[in-house]
Order: sequence, then structure tokens, then C-alpha cells
Amino acid sequence: MKPLLHPTLRALFRISALASTALLANCGGGSSNPLDNPSTVVNPPGASGQSLSFAYFQRCINPILIAQLPSPTVSGATNTCAGSGCHAPSGTGGALRIVPGAQPLDVTDPTLTPALIRASDMYKNFYSAQGEVVLGSTTQSRILAKPLLLNVLHGGGLIFTSDADPNAQLIKYWISHPAPLGQDEFSTATYAMFTPADPKTGTCNTQ
Repeated sequence: MKPLLHPTLRALFRISALASTALLANCGGGSSNPLDNPSTVVNPPGASGQSLSFAYFQRCINPILIAQLPSPTVSGATNTCAGSGCHAPSGTGGALRIVPGAQPLDVTDPTLTPALIRASDMYKNFYSAQGEVVLGSTTQSRILAKPLLLNVLHGGGLIFTSDADPNAQLIKYWISHPAPLGQDEFSTATYAMFTPADPKTGTCNTQ
């Protein structure tokens, strides 16, 4: 007859198995990882009512999500949020989903209606990224908190060494500058987020 394991030892073995599962996961945010974060962000009721800028996302944020970013922890290595094992449509990286080949749209073209933009892959990227934001709070927004490892798990590890990283600065600015109350994500008022105030030629402001 085999000796029975003490209940404390059995519990330790279960914890060890869960930790191993977490380490094997490619990216964080999925419900299949028992040690990971919930896959969605919910804004507190009544906290906003404003929309983030689509034009600024397309020009300044989407390029970060599809770029090959140098790893701050592994010399010579690169990471991309839209990698097949992470935040690609078929990846394992939780709620954030990025279509790598999304084509930019001319938001100043009057024939490009909001309905047409909302049917595009670029808008899918915008909509998914916006779901990882708590408006006005950069520290609670997982699109920034996860790559900075701000008290949350991230299967992709550390991406930005600090919020002074140029890419982190762009994300912070996007989160902190929604469209005016009562205006949608296509508001021309958000063009002031560029210098000059042109979403096609202006540079992306960070302050």
C-alpha cells in the first residue's frame, strides 16, 4: 500500500503545477492562465462618456503595437505586440487583438464615413486597444500598465523600462487626451494632438 501524501504537500504540488503552467504561457491576459489577470477592463460607471481619438491611435499608437521593439532584458532580441503568439487575432494574449496588416485610412476624406471606418481592420485595432484603457488613468490602463509591469502580470514581460520611454509617452498622451465630451472618436478637435494640427502630416504630440 502506497503512503498517502500529507495534505500540505498535496497543496504545494498543485501550486507548483499552476506556476509551471503560467511560465509556459507565451503572453498574459488569457483566461486559460489561472494566475493571470482578467481579460477585460471595465471603466467605473459614470467615469467618462468620452471617446479616445481614432486619428491619434492610427498615426501614433498602432505603429507601436506592430513594431519590432528592442527587448530591455535580452540583448539583441526584439518583441512585437502583434506577434502570432501574443496579441494577433489568433494569439493567446488576452483581450487585446491587433491585425498586423491593417491599412491606414485618410480620416480627412469626407467620403470615408464613420460607418466605413468602423468596418475596417484599423478600427478593429483601435476598438480592441481602447478596451484596455481606463480613460484618464494611465496607471490603471492595461495597455500601458502591462508593458511597464505596473503591479500586473504580463506574459510578454517588460517592454518599456519606464514611462519615460518614447512609446510609453505616446500611449500616455492618447489615454489622457480624449475627444471633447459629446464628440465621437473622429472629432476634428483631436487634430490638435498633432503639430501642425493635421492627422496626415503632423507629428504626434506627447505633451
